[in-house]
Amino acid sequence: MSGSQESSTLLNRILDKVEKVGNKLPDPAVMFFGLLIIVWIFSFLLSGVQFDAIHPLTGENVGINNLLAGDEMADFLANMVGTFMGFAPLGVVLVAMLGVGVAERSGFINVAIKLMLNVTPKLLLTPVLILVAIVSHTAVDAGYVLVIPLGGVIFFAAGRHPLAGIAAAFAGVSGGFSANFVPSAIDPLLQGFTQSAAQILDPAIQLNPLNNYFFTAASSIVVVLVGWYLTDRVIEPRLQKNATIDGDQEDMPVLDDVTPRDRKAFYAGVLTMVVGLVALYFAATTENTPLADPTGELASFTAPLMQMIVPLIFLLFIIPGIVHGFISGSFKNSQDVIGAMTKSMEDMSYYMVMAFFCALFIKAFGDSNLGTLLSIKGAQFLSSLQLTGGVTMVGMIILVAFINLFVGSASAKWALISPIFVPMLMQLGYSPDLTQAAYRVGDSISNIITPLLPYFPLVVLYCQRYVKSTGIGSLVAMMLPFTFSLLVLWSAFLIIYWMIGIPLGFQSNYMYPAG
Repeated sequence: MSGSQESSTLLNRILDKVEKVGNKLPDPAVMFFGLLIIVWIFSFLLSGVQFDAIHPLTGENVGINNLLAGDEMADFLANMVGTFMGFAPLGVVLVAMLGVGVAERSGFINVAIKLMLNVTPKLLLTPVLILVAIVSHTAVDAGYVLVIPLGGVIFFAAGRHPLAGIAAAFAGVSGGFSANFVPSAIDPLLQGFTQSAAQILDPAIQLNPLNNYFFTAASSIVVVLVGWYLTDRVIEPRLQKNATIDGDQEDMPVLDDVTPRDRKAFYAGVLTMVVGLVALYFAATTENTPLADPTGELASFTAPLMQMIVPLIFLLFIIPGIVHGFISGSFKNSQDVIGAMTKSMEDMSYYMVMAFFCALFIKAFGDSNLGTLLSIKGAQFLSSLQLTGGVTMVGMIILVAFINLFVGSASAKWALISPIFVPMLMQLGYSPDLTQAAYRVGDSISNIITPLLPYFPLVVLYCQRYVKSTGIGSLVAMMLPFTFSLLVLWSAFLIIYWMIGIPLGFQSNYMYPAG
């Protein structure tokens, strides 16, 4: 970033070094390609090595697959197009951005931000943004394509540094992934793995799908407070000194007065959004609704409603955006609407290039079994130390945070290591619910500093809208204070929460021991 000065504090000097080194990394697309080559090489070198790692689900010995073997390479090339097209974040981003792009270029989002800033005290702007980011987990990955870019827009419109808004939103969406007072589909997903692991020792045990609800709800307060302090006292002052805003001025939001015509257009757009939400509510709550899974659940991953989240975001933004655009005069005809969608895709072209190489790397890393081996060996090592329960919880948080730098999927990691940790800690008298809570803390805190997070390059792209020289190192330097602070404070909060005997969630038949 330009305008860099000698920092007076140790923290700023460390962050400056991280930023400098990180920005010397190659372009993210090139970096993912280089990592792909590294995975190929290590898969070849380690394919003949026998490891004493047993897969907890299959019971089979885990070996490294040689991806340079003829049949593996042929399969990789034959499925390259399918790997790219099946890269989940790509579809989420592009479909959602089609709708959001229309809402943004019609002026709908801009007017909404102006009206929100008129009623939100400047002092509370940061905590409100982080809280909204946390709640966005309910809509799976919607926060990455909706809340994080809006964080930059809101802060810039309020006269604050836009990258601080992006950092705050990123901390809420990704760093606080396991903090939410609204239940989401991730809760029963993780509970299913936890219960299966617990039944290794106690076949009759039954856990509530919301077995961490009270803890994750209370954790929202921790994440908001930590994010609020760091954003306003650490991140933004540093950005004001080191990050000169040099983005294209015509793309920058402006905080001018809302005209009567814009206000009328906005209210009309909001009315269409409310009508759509009411219709969705009645469709979801009717008897035998097609939006539920076969068991009648609306919040499960297999429920059509959960699988419709991204298309719903598309519809709930493009329709109000079109209404606002025609009433306000920013859209004259249908070509203007298509032009807004086209422009939003032009802005995503760089991300699509990065997504191509990212998808290939993640596919190869998974096929090689390197991530699986890393997870199992790490869990076995921590188990072999035979630490006390509280220390083991902290150790597990640190281990999960480290593994998360390489294996991003929360469910995939827990499927691998829950059969090790859950029974081990049950034998020490610690409930599966507590072990799962510790895992969720570790899984969240390092999301925001790993370039291997599929959405990480997208967040870099959001930052470059305002500061063109933003690189991987710039984003990592912004997010490191969040990671280390959450590691210390969230871990301490979990231990204290448990020691004073507060329930983690709704009651199951395996009670929480007193600390």
